[in-house]
Formats: sequence, structure tokens, C-alpha cells
Amino acid sequence: MRFRNPPLRLLHGRAADAALAAGLLVFVLASTFAIPSDARYGSSSSPAVGVLLTVVTCAALVWRRDRPVAVGLFTGLTCTVYYPLSEPDGPLAVAYVIALYSVAAAGRLAVAALLGLIAVAGTYYGEEHTGVNHLEDAGLYLLAGWLVAVVAVGAVMHNRRAYLREAERRLAEAERGRAEAARRQVTEERLRIARDLHDVLGHHISLINVQAAAALHGLHRDPSAAESALTAIKGASKETLRELRATLGVLRQVDEEDPAPAAGLARLGDLASGAIAAGLAVRVEQDGAAPPSGLSADADLAAYRVVQESLTNITRHSDAATALVRVRRAGDTVIVEVEDDGAPLGEATAGSGTGLRGMRERVTALGGELTAGPRPEGGFAVRAVFIGALAQRDSPGGSPR
Repeated sequence: MRFRNPPLRLLHGRAADAALAAGLLVFVLASTFAIPSDARYGSSSSPAVGVLLTVVTCAALVWRRDRPVAVGLFTGLTCTVYYPLSEPDGPLAVAYVIALYSVAAAGRLAVAALLGLIAVAGTYYGEEHTGVNHLEDAGLYLLAGWLVAVVAVGAVMHNRRAYLREAERRLAEAERGRAEAARRQVTEERLRIARDLHDVLGHHISLINVQAAAALHGLHRDPSAAESALTAIKGASKETLRELRATLGVLRQVDEEDPAPAAGLARLGDLASGAIAAGLAVRVEQDGAAPPSGLSADADLAAYRVVQESLTNITRHSDAATALVRVRRAGDTVIVEVEDDGAPLGEATAGSGTGLRGMRERVTALGGELTAGPRPEGGFAVRAVFIGALAQRDSPGGSPR
């Protein structure tokens, strides 16, 4: 049978101090009255005085953690009164030793050392100026050694607790740092997925919208043109579903039976074909020294998204008839440029849209640069520079691998 709360539990804090005080009280009183009558010094003082001082001294230990210095001073004072006046006397000095340890353990090392020195000096004075010799021969030296040891142990405990507190603080900071890093990672992943979804949906749905308008326009006038537009819509919607499946598959972490090809510059032809089907004449120029496979995976995807978003913006926000996609290499830098010959539709502001902002975030996250704006000769241009984006380097002979 299992208990939710164990019946026996260790005491902590004030309860532990109260138990210590009660145990010490029983020990001191038992030790005091166990002294044979012939071993007493013959004082006429009433035992009640000693009992009262013992009770209040032991009771003070209940507050030794909250008020260590006050308890140390109080127990020192009561012990100073107790030993000259009480008869018989017992080991009440143990209470003062515990209080002295509490002062040192609280970090008040100088105060603990001073209280210990006062106790040794007071004991020496009492031994030399009274007719009763309570300590045997080297007992004073033993007392001084015990007090020094108690202060030292208290100081060690204080340092240990400080070390443990610092270790716990650093551990808590490390946990907070890991949690913060995990939250940042989740946020960055959400932003990345949001950008991917924006690029995929924005591009393909824009093409579908253009083709749907063409189909509606030519449905009665030119059925063959409408059929071509609907075929293009079917292809664009299928491609949209494939790319969405690939993007969401990252979240599901499952394999697809018909996975979409990885998005990259190797699929520039597909992008161009989709834009051409929407009525935009797209020409692709690719430097032979910069094969798509030479880019790192992240740079390859970012370059693809830059071209995709640029073509989407051309079809949605301009009246351009032609577009040029150029990919070239300069050393270990790959440059992607998309230019068109159209004027903006409506009141679109160059370089201020969500799509352009997403492209810039993608490129700058990889240490590159992106510029976008009107061309002097007319039209619009987007230029992305990927610095050090090659996954493979040229061989010493200088030919591409």
C-alpha cells in the first residue's frame, strides 16, 4: 500500500530549530541534575534560577536562523549569568556554541570571531578571579580550540551554501537560456514556413487567377484559348498542391509516396513555364560557371524563392510583357537578377511589399544582399547577391567540379 504523504518526514527550518532547542533543553537539564550532590560546589543559589536560564537560552535557538547575531549575544549573556549564579550547573555552553556556529554560517564571520574571543576571555577571567576552577588544566585551550573550530565549520557551511545558490542560479539561467533559444528557434521556423507558404501560394494562385481571367474572357470567343488556360490552371493547381505537401511534410515529418521535387534553381524552367502560360514572356540566362548544384541547399532554396516571388510580383503588380531571369557567378558569389519591362499597376510602392520584405529576410539571413527598385530604362529589377554560397569549390586546376 502506498501513501501519498509519508508519515515520517524530515524537519526543516523553524520546526528543525524548535526540535533542536527542545532536545538541547532535555539534555542540559538531565546532565545538570545527574551531577552527584557531593560533586557540587556548595553555592546557596536556588536551582530554579539555573532551570529558568536554561529554558530561555535553549528557547532562543528557535530564532537562530532569522536573528543569528541577536541569538548569539543573548545566549552569551545568559551563559555569563548562568555559570556564576546557578548550582548545580550543566553544559549550557553548548547552546552558545550552536549560536556561534549559526552566526558564522550566516556569513557574519567577524562577529562570530569576536563573540568567540569574548567567550574565551570571559572564561579565563572567571577561572582566574573566582575560587572555583571549572576547567581542568588545559581545558581553556581546548575550549578556545572548539570555538575556533565551530566558527571555521560555520564559515565553510556559509561558503558551501553560497556556492550551491550560485550553481542553482547559473543552472536556472542556463535553463532560461535554453528555453529562450528554443522559443526563438520555433519562431524562426514559423517565419520560415510562413514565407514558404506565402511564396508558394502567392505565385501559383496569381498564375491561376490570370489564367482563370483569360479562360472567362475567351470562353465564348475563343474556346481553344479557354481550354489552354484551363489546362494551365490545372497544372498550376497541381504544382501548388505538390509544393504545399512538401512544405507541410516538414511539420508532419513523414515520407510522401509522391514527393515534390526540391525547390531550387534547377527548377527555373518550371517557374518560367508557369509564367509563360500566364502570358509573360520569360527568358532565362544562366552562367555555365554557376551550376545550380553548386549552391548550398539554403542558398539554392532562397534563390529559387527570389525568382518565384519576383515573377509573381510581375504578373500581379505590373503590365510587363517580358521578363529576364539571370543567374551568374563571380568567384564564390552567386548573383540572381530578375528584370521586367513593365510599369506598376495601381499605387504599388516599389520595394515595400510583404513579398519583397520576405525575400530580403531570406537573403540577409544567409549573409547576402538584396536590392529592388525601378530600372532607369523602365521596368523593375530585383538583384540578390549570395556571398560564399557555393557548396563545392573549384579544383586547383580552375575547372568546375
